[in-house]
Amino acid sequence: MTATGSGSVAPAQTGMRTWLVTTNRDAFFGAIDCWNAGDLDGYLELYDDSIALHGYSDKPMAKSEVRGFYQGLFGSLSDMRLEIHEIVEDVDNLAARFTLTGRHTGELAGVPATDRTVTQPGMTILRFANGRCVERWSVADLLPVLIQIGAMPPPG
Repeated sequence: MTATGSGSVAPAQTGMRTWLVTTNRDAFFGAIDCWNAGDLDGYLELYDDSIALHGYSDKPMAKSEVRGFYQGLFGSLSDMRLEIHEIVEDVDNLAARFTLTGRHTGELAGVPATDRTVTQPGMTILRFANGRCVERWSVADLLPVLIQIGAMPPPG
């Protein structure tokens, strides 16, 4: 694979996988490392000040709203981890399939802490400019999480 226009290419090791790293992929995995270390400020360095994050509210979120959204998530779930399963990349865009896990230790969607482990798969597409994410689209199904914390009964 050759990366054109997105910076240098070098191999990198994350967990049990070896990834071909471009500038954007390197920034992405650096942010994931910060997330998994509980470093929200470090994670948010991925985002440009002009970020527009789609998918978690009825309109795109600006950087201050992104911060508030993730602060709420960090307040609801402890021991959070993002595991990246797949990456697809072109010059300015990076798509990832991931799983978020955490322990429900604070109120989430109006449900008091249950201390249950939650698992949420998702997909996201990030658009980069100058090594920072300027726009992001995410899809994550919240129904399984609501079932896992007892907010809703399982289907059937």
